[in-house]
Amino acid sequence: MDIVRSWREQKVMLKRRFPILNDEDFAFEKEGRETMLAKLEAKLNKSRTELESLFAELQLY
Repeated sequence: MDIVRSWREQKVMLKRRFPILNDEDFAFEKEGRETMLAKLEAKLNKSRTELESLFAELQLY
């Protein structure tokens, strides 16, 4: 997957699409990327595959 959007842009897009998300849901510097993804999976009720597809979809906008 080619990354064309910055992480900041992706966070804004996800927060617009899923208003239940907040900045704390994207914090991974302290806890690690896997922990952040697990939190997003639980909060959005999505599998890891669905989450990866969602991130890939963000690159198309």
